[in-house]
Amino acid sequence: MPDLATPLIAWYRDNARDLPWRRPGFGAWGVLVSEFMLQQTPVARVVPHLEAWLDRWPTPTALAADAPAEAVRQWANLGYPRRALWLHRAAVQIRDRHEGTVPRDVAALLELSGIGDYTARAVAVFAYGDRHPVVDTNTRRVLARAIEGRSQPGAPSKRDLDAMAAILPEAPADAAIVDAATMELGAVVCTARTARCDICPIAHACAWRAAGYPDTGDERRRQARYEGSDRQARGAVLRALRAAHAMPQDAVIPDWPDPLQRDRAIDSLVADGLAEASGGTLRLPS
Repeated sequence: MPDLATPLIAWYRDNARDLPWRRPGFGAWGVLVSEFMLQQTPVARVVPHLEAWLDRWPTPTALAADAPAEAVRQWANLGYPRRALWLHRAAVQIRDRHEGTVPRDVAALLELSGIGDYTARAVAVFAYGDRHPVVDTNTRRVLARAIEGRSQPGAPSKRDLDAMAAILPEAPADAAIVDAATMELGAVVCTARTARCDICPIAHACAWRAAGYPDTGDERRRQARYEGSDRQARGAVLRALRAAHAMPQDAVIPDWPDPLQRDRAIDSLVADGLAEASGGTLRLPS
């Protein structure tokens, strides 16, 4: 396999975006919060929410001391609001199990609410500098093209971690840069729609480019349309609840065009723990 690490490191040092979680001293809690927020959410939307969140709750203990409803309210319009609830639960667990310090060990991180394999490894690498392969959607696309000669990656699998591990240098600091650089390359250069090979630091070693850019198919899951969806109804219910501490259930988005969808949205939010219903009143979780 060609050496991909050396050109990736050089490119990243000259071209990496200035993002809050990449700055020295940002801290493990900030990295953890950023990883929760970045799931399925563009960077540009995350940055102002992240800064506001850390201003309000600079430590896990600070968040754990506040009510879950405040976490859901602060999450605002980031989408997928269960992440806010999971983050609050994780903060409580960090306070109670780890004396308020985000754990370093991947196994310990995996025991926290809302943390999967990617987030656990990302915190261990980007906050603590440990050596692990970190693979997100952008990373998978770069690996699929550069190593496998595919236009888009297949379904996620353990092979992705193995492929990433194979290109990591032995030194943990260099390995962390390669993890971040591969992710960055997929986000800004080797994107899903366009491969900007003229500025790609590993174009010379890319199997897909060498093969003439064959279309090998696209197995990515397509997100369902938002307009008119149950997700949109859920978002409307949560916006109403954020604006009020509690309100009669029949007063929540009463003009929603599909009453059954509205009720379904309320029921699903209650089932997910994002709302509480009692005596005809609906409120954010206490």
